[in-house]
Amino acid sequence: MRPGLIITLLIISIYLQAQSAGGDAVYNFLRIPAGALNTALGGEQVSVISNEISTGLQNPALLRTGMHQQLSANFSSIGPGIRNLVLTGGFHQEKLATNIGGGIQYFSYGDLVSTDAGGNETGSFRARDFVATVYGSRQYASRWFYGAGIKYIGSNYGQYRSSAIAMDIGVNYFDSSRQLQFGLVMKNMGIQLRSYTGEGKDNLPFDLQLGFTRRLAKAPLQFSLTARELHRLILFKADSNGTVDQVFQHFIFATQFFIADKIELTAAYNHLRRQELRIANRSNGLTGFSMGIGVLLPRIAIRYARSNISNQQAWNVFCVALNFASNSRSLP
Repeated sequence: MRPGLIITLLIISIYLQAQSAGGDAVYNFLRIPAGALNTALGGEQVSVISNEISTGLQNPALLRTGMHQQLSANFSSIGPGIRNLVLTGGFHQEKLATNIGGGIQYFSYGDLVSTDAGGNETGSFRARDFVATVYGSRQYASRWFYGAGIKYIGSNYGQYRSSAIAMDIGVNYFDSSRQLQFGLVMKNMGIQLRSYTGEGKDNLPFDLQLGFTRRLAKAPLQFSLTARELHRLILFKADSNGTVDQVFQHFIFATQFFIADKIELTAAYNHLRRQELRIANRSNGLTGFSMGIGVLLPRIAIRYARSNISNQQAWNVFCVALNFASNSRSLP
Protein backbone atom coordinates (compact mmCIF):
# COMPACT_ATOMS: atom_id res chain seq x y z
CA MET A 1 0.00 0.00 0.00
CA ARG A 2 1.37 3.41 -0.95
CA PRO A 3 2.32 5.94 1.74
CA GLY A 4 -0.23 8.47 0.48
CA LEU A 5 -3.06 6.00 0.94
CA ILE A 6 -1.84 5.10 4.43
CA ILE A 7 -1.90 8.78 5.41
CA THR A 8 -5.44 9.11 4.08
CA LEU A 9 -6.66 6.16 6.11
CA LEU A 10 -5.02 7.52 9.24
CA ILE A 11 -6.71 10.90 8.75
CA ILE A 12 -10.08 9.19 8.44
CA SER A 13 -9.52 7.15 11.61
CA ILE A 14 -8.76 10.29 13.67
CA TYR A 15 -12.39 11.29 13.80
CA LEU A 16 -14.34 8.10 13.22
CA GLN A 17 -15.31 5.27 15.50
CA ALA A 18 -12.77 3.30 13.55
CA GLN A 19 -12.08 -0.35 12.96
CA SER A 20 -10.47 -0.73 16.39
CA ALA A 21 -13.93 -0.03 17.77
CA GLY A 22 -16.11 -1.61 15.14
CA GLY A 23 -14.33 -4.76 14.04
CA ASP A 24 -13.19 -5.43 10.47
CA ALA A 25 -15.74 -3.29 8.63
CA VAL A 26 -14.93 -0.84 5.84
CA TYR A 27 -16.49 2.56 5.00
CA ASN A 28 -16.14 3.85 8.53
CA PHE A 29 -16.62 7.36 7.13
CA LEU A 30 -20.31 6.46 7.42
CA ARG A 31 -19.92 7.16 11.14
CA ILE A 32 -19.22 10.84 10.52
CA PRO A 33 -22.32 12.72 11.74
CA ALA A 34 -24.40 14.16 8.90
CA GLY A 35 -24.83 17.82 9.74
CA ALA A 36 -24.33 20.40 12.45
CA LEU A 37 -27.17 19.28 14.72
CA ASN A 38 -26.08 15.64 14.64
CA THR A 39 -22.51 16.72 15.38
CA ALA A 40 -23.57 18.86 18.34
CA LEU A 41 -25.60 15.94 19.72
CA GLY A 42 -22.47 13.79 19.98
CA GLY A 43 -22.34 12.27 16.51
CA GLU A 44 -24.95 9.56 16.97
CA GLN A 45 -28.61 10.31 17.70
CA VAL A 46 -31.78 8.54 16.61
CA SER A 47 -34.54 10.03 18.76
CA VAL A 48 -34.32 13.86 18.63
CA ILE A 49 -37.22 15.30 16.64
CA SER A 50 -36.22 18.53 14.95
CA ASN A 51 -37.03 20.70 11.94
CA GLU A 52 -33.53 19.93 10.60
CA ILE A 53 -33.99 17.52 7.69
CA SER A 54 -30.47 16.04 7.94
CA THR A 55 -31.60 14.13 11.06
CA GLY A 56 -33.27 11.72 8.62
CA LEU A 57 -29.81 10.50 7.63
CA GLN A 58 -29.34 9.31 11.22
CA ASN A 59 -32.77 7.72 11.47
CA PRO A 60 -35.12 7.83 8.44
CA ALA A 61 -38.13 7.72 10.80
CA LEU A 62 -37.22 11.27 11.89
CA LEU A 63 -38.21 12.63 8.47
CA ARG A 64 -41.41 14.57 9.09
CA THR A 65 -44.21 16.33 7.21
CA GLY A 66 -42.93 19.61 8.68
CA MET A 67 -39.79 19.23 6.55
CA HIS A 68 -41.80 19.67 3.34
CA GLN A 69 -39.78 21.62 0.74
CA GLN A 70 -36.80 22.07 3.02
CA LEU A 71 -33.21 22.19 1.76
CA SER A 72 -30.24 21.90 4.10
CA ALA A 73 -26.55 22.41 3.36
CA ASN A 74 -23.83 21.46 5.86
CA PHE A 75 -20.14 22.31 5.45
CA SER A 76 -17.37 21.02 7.71
CA SER A 77 -13.60 20.83 7.87
CA ILE A 78 -10.82 19.33 9.94
CA GLY A 79 -7.31 20.43 9.14
CA PRO A 80 -5.98 21.59 5.75
CA GLY A 81 -7.52 19.96 2.69
CA ILE A 82 -10.08 17.79 4.49
CA ARG A 83 -13.67 18.77 3.73
CA ASN A 84 -17.15 17.34 4.15
CA LEU A 85 -20.31 18.51 2.39
CA VAL A 86 -23.83 17.27 3.21
CA LEU A 87 -26.83 18.31 1.11
CA THR A 88 -30.34 17.14 2.02
CA GLY A 89 -33.82 17.98 0.84
CA GLY A 90 -37.31 16.58 1.08
CA PHE A 91 -41.03 16.93 0.54
CA HIS A 92 -44.34 15.44 1.66
CA GLN A 93 -46.34 13.42 -0.87
CA GLU A 94 -50.00 13.92 0.07
CA LYS A 95 -51.53 11.07 -1.95
CA LEU A 96 -49.10 8.51 -0.58
CA ALA A 97 -49.10 10.05 2.92
CA THR A 98 -45.33 9.67 2.75
CA ASN A 99 -42.38 11.93 3.50
CA ILE A 100 -39.58 11.58 0.95
CA GLY A 101 -36.02 12.82 1.35
CA GLY A 102 -32.69 12.62 -0.38
CA GLY A 103 -29.15 13.41 0.62
CA ILE A 104 -25.58 13.47 -0.62
CA GLN A 105 -22.58 13.25 1.70
CA TYR A 106 -19.22 14.04 0.10
CA PHE A 107 -15.84 13.65 1.79
CA SER A 108 -12.66 15.06 0.27
CA TYR A 109 -9.22 14.47 1.77
CA GLY A 110 -7.22 16.60 -0.65
CA ASP A 111 -4.46 15.73 -3.10
CA LEU A 112 -2.03 13.05 -1.92
CA VAL A 113 1.33 12.01 -3.35
CA SER A 114 1.55 8.63 -5.05
CA THR A 115 4.83 6.68 -4.84
CA ASP A 116 6.18 3.35 -6.06
CA ALA A 117 7.63 0.57 -3.91
CA GLY A 118 10.98 2.37 -3.80
CA GLY A 119 9.48 5.61 -2.49
CA ASN A 120 9.79 7.49 -5.77
CA GLU A 121 6.99 9.93 -6.52
CA THR A 122 4.86 8.89 -9.49
CA GLY A 123 2.22 11.58 -9.33
CA SER A 124 -0.72 12.46 -7.13
CA PHE A 125 -4.30 11.40 -6.57
CA ARG A 126 -7.39 12.83 -4.90
CA ALA A 127 -8.87 10.75 -2.09
CA ARG A 128 -12.64 10.98 -1.66
CA ASP A 129 -15.74 9.15 -0.47
CA PHE A 130 -19.42 9.80 -1.07
CA VAL A 131 -22.83 8.49 -0.05
CA ALA A 132 -26.07 9.11 -1.98
CA THR A 133 -29.23 8.35 0.01
CA VAL A 134 -32.96 8.23 -0.73
CA TYR A 135 -35.18 7.75 2.29
CA GLY A 136 -38.80 7.96 3.30
CA SER A 137 -41.07 7.80 6.33
CA ARG A 138 -44.71 7.32 7.23
CA GLN A 139 -46.86 7.66 10.32
CA TYR A 140 -48.63 4.79 12.05
CA ALA A 141 -51.47 5.61 14.45
CA SER A 142 -50.91 8.83 16.38
CA ARG A 143 -47.49 8.31 17.96
CA TRP A 144 -45.47 5.95 15.79
CA PHE A 145 -43.34 6.72 12.75
CA TYR A 146 -41.29 4.35 10.62
CA GLY A 147 -38.86 4.86 7.79
CA ALA A 148 -36.21 3.35 5.56
CA GLY A 149 -33.34 4.60 3.46
CA ILE A 150 -31.36 3.15 0.57
CA LYS A 151 -27.84 4.43 -0.01
CA TYR A 152 -25.13 3.97 -2.59
CA ILE A 153 -21.60 4.19 -1.19
CA GLY A 154 -18.55 5.06 -3.26
CA SER A 155 -14.89 5.29 -2.24
CA ASN A 156 -11.90 6.33 -4.35
CA TYR A 157 -8.28 6.34 -3.09
CA GLY A 158 -6.33 6.49 -6.31
CA GLN A 159 -6.09 3.01 -7.75
CA TYR A 160 -8.04 1.62 -4.80
CA ARG A 161 -11.76 1.95 -5.47
CA SER A 162 -14.79 0.40 -3.88
CA SER A 163 -18.58 0.63 -3.83
CA ALA A 164 -21.51 -0.80 -1.91
CA ILE A 165 -25.25 -0.54 -1.41
CA ALA A 166 -26.85 -0.44 2.03
CA MET A 167 -30.13 0.14 3.86
CA ASP A 168 -31.17 1.86 7.10
CA ILE A 169 -34.44 0.97 8.83
CA GLY A 170 -35.76 2.97 11.78
CA VAL A 171 -38.76 3.62 14.00
CA ASN A 172 -39.62 6.58 16.21
CA TYR A 173 -42.18 7.06 18.98
CA PHE A 174 -43.37 10.52 20.00
CA ASP A 175 -45.72 11.25 22.91
CA SER A 176 -46.44 14.98 22.77
CA SER A 177 -48.38 14.99 26.05
CA ARG A 178 -45.35 13.76 28.00
CA GLN A 179 -42.71 15.09 25.58
CA LEU A 180 -41.18 11.62 25.23
CA GLN A 181 -39.25 10.50 22.17
CA PHE A 182 -37.80 7.07 21.41
CA GLY A 183 -35.85 5.93 18.39
CA LEU A 184 -34.51 2.60 17.14
CA VAL A 185 -32.50 2.16 13.96
CA MET A 186 -30.52 -0.52 12.16
CA LYS A 187 -27.82 1.08 10.04
CA ASN A 188 -25.69 0.03 7.11
CA MET A 189 -27.26 -3.32 6.29
CA GLY A 190 -25.92 -4.14 2.87
CA ILE A 191 -23.33 -5.65 0.62
CA GLN A 192 -20.13 -4.49 -0.99
CA LEU A 193 -20.36 -4.40 -4.77
CA ARG A 194 -16.66 -3.92 -5.38
CA SER A 195 -13.82 -4.29 -2.88
CA TYR A 196 -10.70 -2.13 -2.82
CA THR A 197 -8.53 -5.02 -4.02
CA GLY A 198 -11.10 -6.56 -6.34
CA GLU A 199 -11.02 -9.78 -4.36
CA GLY A 200 -13.62 -10.95 -1.85
CA LYS A 201 -16.17 -8.83 0.00
CA ASP A 202 -15.68 -6.76 3.15
CA ASN A 203 -18.17 -6.13 5.94
CA LEU A 204 -20.08 -2.87 6.21
CA PRO A 205 -20.13 -1.07 9.60
CA PHE A 206 -23.51 -2.33 10.79
CA ASP A 207 -24.88 -0.52 13.84
CA LEU A 208 -27.90 -1.10 16.06
CA GLN A 209 -28.81 2.08 17.96
CA LEU A 210 -31.46 2.98 20.52
CA GLY A 211 -32.23 6.51 21.67
CA PHE A 212 -34.36 8.22 24.32
CA THR A 213 -35.20 11.95 24.52
CA ARG A 214 -37.26 13.80 27.12
CA ARG A 215 -38.15 17.48 27.18
CA LEU A 216 -39.01 18.95 30.57
CA ALA A 217 -42.56 20.23 30.97
CA LYS A 218 -41.71 23.34 32.99
CA ALA A 219 -38.28 24.22 31.65
CA PRO A 220 -36.85 24.79 28.15
CA LEU A 221 -34.51 21.81 28.52
CA GLN A 222 -34.29 18.54 26.66
CA PHE A 223 -32.10 15.53 27.52
CA SER A 224 -31.08 12.65 25.28
CA LEU A 225 -29.39 9.31 25.75
CA THR A 226 -28.23 7.28 22.75
CA ALA A 227 -26.86 3.74 22.89
CA ARG A 228 -24.80 2.62 19.91
CA GLU A 229 -23.52 -0.77 18.69
CA LEU A 230 -25.88 -2.73 20.92
CA HIS A 231 -25.06 -5.88 18.94
CA ARG A 232 -21.43 -5.72 20.12
CA LEU A 233 -20.35 -6.23 23.73
CA ILE A 234 -16.82 -4.75 23.68
CA LEU A 235 -16.12 -1.64 21.57
CA PHE A 236 -12.65 -0.46 22.54
CA LYS A 237 -10.21 -2.26 24.84
CA ALA A 238 -7.06 -0.14 24.82
CA ASP A 239 -6.42 1.46 28.23
CA SER A 240 -9.92 0.52 29.33
CA ASN A 241 -10.60 0.93 33.03
CA GLY A 242 -12.79 -2.15 33.20
CA THR A 243 -16.43 -3.14 32.82
CA VAL A 244 -17.93 0.23 33.76
CA ASP A 245 -15.77 2.02 31.20
CA GLN A 246 -16.72 -0.49 28.50
CA VAL A 247 -20.42 -0.08 29.26
CA PHE A 248 -20.21 3.73 29.07
CA GLN A 249 -18.53 3.47 25.67
CA HIS A 250 -21.92 2.49 24.27
CA PHE A 251 -23.60 5.72 25.39
CA ILE A 252 -23.77 9.33 24.24
CA PHE A 253 -25.24 11.95 26.56
CA ALA A 254 -26.73 15.18 25.20
CA THR A 255 -28.71 18.17 26.41
CA GLN A 256 -30.43 21.05 24.62
CA PHE A 257 -31.53 24.44 25.90
CA PHE A 258 -34.17 26.41 23.99
CA ILE A 259 -34.57 30.19 24.18
CA ALA A 260 -38.03 31.28 23.01
CA ASP A 261 -37.87 28.45 20.45
CA LYS A 262 -35.59 30.69 18.35
CA ILE A 263 -32.20 29.91 19.84
CA GLU A 264 -31.04 26.33 20.40
CA LEU A 265 -27.96 25.49 22.51
CA THR A 266 -26.67 21.92 22.47
CA ALA A 267 -23.91 20.05 24.31
CA ALA A 268 -22.99 16.36 24.34
CA TYR A 269 -20.42 13.86 25.56
CA ASN A 270 -19.30 10.77 23.60
CA HIS A 271 -17.27 8.50 25.90
CA LEU A 272 -16.16 6.11 23.17
CA ARG A 273 -14.75 8.95 21.10
CA ARG A 274 -12.80 10.25 24.11
CA GLN A 275 -11.32 6.81 24.77
CA GLU A 276 -10.33 6.31 21.14
CA LEU A 277 -8.71 9.74 20.77
CA ARG A 278 -7.17 10.20 24.21
CA ILE A 279 -3.38 10.54 24.44
CA ALA A 280 -1.72 8.81 27.34
CA ASN A 281 0.05 11.02 29.90
CA ARG A 282 -1.40 14.15 28.29
CA SER A 283 -4.24 16.46 29.20
CA ASN A 284 -7.10 15.53 26.90
CA GLY A 285 -9.24 18.55 27.75
CA LEU A 286 -12.60 18.49 26.00
CA THR A 287 -11.87 15.50 23.76
CA GLY A 288 -15.15 13.65 23.29
CA PHE A 289 -17.28 16.72 24.01
CA SER A 290 -19.29 18.56 21.37
CA MET A 291 -21.43 21.68 21.38
CA GLY A 292 -23.56 23.72 19.03
CA ILE A 293 -25.81 26.71 18.57
CA GLY A 294 -28.76 27.23 16.25
CA VAL A 295 -30.75 30.30 15.20
CA LEU A 296 -34.16 29.09 14.07
CA LEU A 297 -36.41 31.35 12.00
CA PRO A 298 -39.55 30.46 10.00
CA ARG A 299 -37.81 30.48 6.61
CA ILE A 300 -34.18 29.92 7.52
CA ALA A 301 -32.15 28.16 10.18
CA ILE A 302 -28.43 28.63 10.79
CA ARG A 303 -26.43 26.23 12.93
CA TYR A 304 -22.84 25.82 14.04
CA ALA A 305 -21.34 22.82 15.82
CA ARG A 306 -17.91 21.96 17.17
CA SER A 307 -16.73 18.48 18.08
CA ASN A 308 -13.42 18.33 19.95
CA ILE A 309 -10.93 15.80 18.65
CA SER A 310 -8.03 16.97 20.83
CA ASN A 311 -6.82 20.10 22.59
CA GLN A 312 -5.57 21.39 19.23
CA GLN A 313 -8.11 20.04 16.71
CA ALA A 314 -11.86 20.15 16.31
CA TRP A 315 -14.46 19.20 13.71
CA ASN A 316 -16.35 22.41 12.83
CA VAL A 317 -19.68 22.22 11.02
CA PHE A 318 -21.81 25.03 9.57
CA CYS A 319 -25.41 24.53 8.43
CA VAL A 320 -27.87 26.65 6.48
CA ALA A 321 -31.39 25.27 6.09
CA LEU A 322 -34.06 26.93 3.92
CA ASN A 323 -37.81 26.34 4.05
CA PHE A 324 -39.51 26.91 0.68
CA ALA A 325 -43.00 25.78 1.72
CA SER A 326 -45.72 28.41 1.30
CA ASN A 327 -47.18 27.47 4.68
CA SER A 328 -45.02 26.57 7.64
CA ARG A 329 -45.75 23.02 8.79
CA SER A 330 -45.36 21.86 12.35
CA LEU A 331 -43.79 18.71 13.73
CA PRO A 332 -44.22 15.85 14.11
